[in-house]
Amino acid sequence: QELMDAPAKASAPRLPRYERHVQPCLAELLGTALFIFTGCLAALEPPAGTGRLQPALAHGLALAVTVAVLGDI
Repeated sequence: QELMDAPAKASAPRLPRYERHVQPCLAELLGTALFIFTGCLAALEPPAGTGRLQPALAHGLALAVTVAVLGDI
């Protein structure tokens, strides 16, 4: 009986189309472009002896910089 007397909660307002669809797609596009760019640059001319370490460190550094810069968003 008490559940029936409780007022109905208001639903959360719907987000605009830009925030629901466009913003996540742009973020995915920029993130993918950043990783492809850093990966290609890291593997362009590998110095002797680094092997797979240089591209791995380049991707890790790109991710760390992205989180540090855009972490508040």
